[in-house]
Amino acid sequence: MTVVTADLAMSLDGFVAGTDISPDNPGGKGAEALFQWIHDLASWRERQGMTGGEDNEDSEIMREWFDSTGAVVMGRTMYDTGEEPWGDEPPFRTPVFVLTHRPRRTLVKEGGTTFTFVTDGIHSALEQAKAVCGGRNVDIAGGARTVQQYLRAGLIDELQLHVVPVLFGAGLRLFDDLGAEQRRLEIVRVVDTPLATHVKYRVHK
Repeated sequence: MTVVTADLAMSLDGFVAGTDISPDNPGGKGAEALFQWIHDLASWRERQGMTGGEDNEDSEIMREWFDSTGAVVMGRTMYDTGEEPWGDEPPFRTPVFVLTHRPRRTLVKEGGTTFTFVTDGIHSALEQAKAVCGGRNVDIAGGARTVQQYLRAGLIDELQLHVVPVLFGAGLRLFDDLGAEQRRLEIVRVVDTPLATHVKYRVHK
């Protein structure tokens, strides 16, 4: 059965991006503090076609995401800011569905990644992703506002947060703009390492 997931790095005070977000700095001021822990992991380096790296619990959690994800949904801003750094062989290696108001032809990249641009909403993007995920998970990759839309609609089954020991103080919060409805989460797993605390929740509908 396909599970709809969202998997994000977050500061201890709830931010998934810093201030001064721009096309040149999509994570905002201080974003490197949220993501630096990923770049030295063996599983991440392997996904980028590199060797070496730390083979530890953090790496296994990242490898689990790669192995279990069969399709990805993301917002247009995330795509626009990632298109150039991802290059000709993006790390997803699965079909990616991009929410947008600007139509564009499907892009086929090396390594198995395709980008399909969806103009008719979050439900359509999710259904298209489920149709091609091969029974694996569909991940709502971001950015924060895209994840918020899917949470408001009750479409996310599991939420995994990689809580990094840093305080941002300001920036883009993941859990803003969710409306007044209460949502109950069940803790599925907690893995605490020196780099981050990885907490996986089941989202009850």
